[in-house]
Amino acid sequence: MTKPNCVPGFVVNDDPPPPSKPTRIPKPDVVSPTTKPYPGLPGFDPGEPLPPADPAPDRSLIDNHELVSDLARFAEGQALCTESAIRKKWRLSEETWELLGSSDELVRAVEDEKTRRIRSGATKRELAQSHIIRGPAVLATIMDDAKANARHRVDSIKALNAIADPGPEAAADQERVIITINLGSDTRAKGQEPDPADVITIEATPRPGTPKRIEADHSEPSDEWRR
Repeated sequence: MTKPNCVPGFVVNDDPPPPSKPTRIPKPDVVSPTTKPYPGLPGFDPGEPLPPADPAPDRSLIDNHELVSDLARFAEGQALCTESAIRKKWRLSEETWELLGSSDELVRAVEDEKTRRIRSGATKRELAQSHIIRGPAVLATIMDDAKANARHRVDSIKALNAIADPGPEAAADQERVIITINLGSDTRAKGQEPDPADVITIEATPRPGTPKRIEADHSEPSDEWRR
């Protein structure tokens, strides 16, 4: 029973207090209709979830120096290092190839390798080798051209023969100069046994292409070779 003349809310009796209404807690993914949209720039909303990061390539691919060298040759435009050749050699899928192209770390490694190859001369040598293979076809065209100068045809035959590397034949035709200097002549004059260390032998190849030799090789009635 409630006692009369008492302050409301401070009545002590045996009756239990009325149950309070439960407070409803909204779920995090439920947006209240009264919530205003973010007025700032897109992508800078603190409440917006972060986009998923792109997966990084496998570390074994980035640390593979041979793969980085092949990618550097591909960037240099070498004919033998095409995209299909590299992907077939390293068994790279389309997804992995696109992933390698989006890796800043791998791009920096390829650029560093390109700079190293240029400074060491490897790029120049390999590009020259890829172009020089067309030389035999050009020489064969000159050799088979009936309208070409006879000496030009003979020179093309000699050049093709040198490229073919006949081996011992080229070594036999090569001129060599051997100079022997004996420093033990006074020893022999005294009747003593000469010391083999006193004999110096110098073997060298003469320099071709002297003016007299060039003129002799091209001595023809006409001066067509000078044009």
